[in-house]
Amino acid sequence: MSGAKQPEYMKWLPPSTTATISRCEFFGRTMKSGFISGRHRSPKKGNSVEFAEHRQYMPGDDLRTLDWKVLGRKDRLYIRQYEEETNLRTTILLDCSGSMAYDGDAAAELGGRHLSKFDYARYLTAGLTYMLAGQQDAVGLVTFDTKIREYLPARSSASQTRRILETLDKAKPGHETDPAPVFDDIAERIPSRGLVVIVSDLFTSDVTALLKALHHFHFRKHEIVVLHVMADEEISFSFDGHVHFDNLEGKDELLLDAQSVRASYLEQVNEFLKKVGDGVRKMGADYAPMNTKIPFDKALVDYLSRRRSGGR
Repeated sequence: MSGAKQPEYMKWLPPSTTATISRCEFFGRTMKSGFISGRHRSPKKGNSVEFAEHRQYMPGDDLRTLDWKVLGRKDRLYIRQYEEETNLRTTILLDCSGSMAYDGDAAAELGGRHLSKFDYARYLTAGLTYMLAGQQDAVGLVTFDTKIREYLPARSSASQTRRILETLDKAKPGHETDPAPVFDDIAERIPSRGLVVIVSDLFTSDVTALLKALHHFHFRKHEIVVLHVMADEEISFSFDGHVHFDNLEGKDELLLDAQSVRASYLEQVNEFLKKVGDGVRKMGADYAPMNTKIPFDKALVDYLSRRRSGGR
């Protein structure tokens, strides 16, 4: 008898990824609202008034949080867990703009095809979700292009990983985007300090406005991690001859001689990358370039290793 078929959304968590990620941990650098002693420091005392769920008592938990009614019914120790008491509250921001649809011949392959930036970002998001949920951390997801498309507030419930994977599976790269005003909107919606992970190519015509919007998260006491996803061709411009370029966020089409524009392009893209990277690090946030030619699970593990050793 054959086993039950896995849901389609589970493709975003290949067995190789879960095996790799399960050996990793993510520790918040700044003070977080937490209930597991020693993993993340907590800035708060007492309990939130917003009840989230029960979980089994663990040695070291505050006995004042025991639910005596559950003990009487089940003869087991359970504590009442509140939204502000979760170990770490992470919100992942996934860029669904049209430019994320680009793949390129140098991108890592999975299932016999080159990964687009969007699929690469979805795998990164799924891997992070799996790891954080395994730590009993709360995790949420925001997808965006010109506006917020889906918003799943951070939760630590057992069903949250499934919700996020389902949302990833349904998401599609859509319109053009200017991330700055969207980030301002998202910053106002996330209710309390935590970790904000941005998975995006960050394409914008105004880097200054982008950095100012990232400062909005910093102002609201969030820790920021930027996973800057780009295809190798976008970084190296490794094209030859006359190349047809499509605008993935519009209807423009160009036929260019690659050699004649390479120097100008590389100058502009390197200036863009330096300005974004320097600006993000200056505010004390993590900046991790993600080249899609590097397998996504290796890229994620490499970043986590650098973070653990204190690198940004």
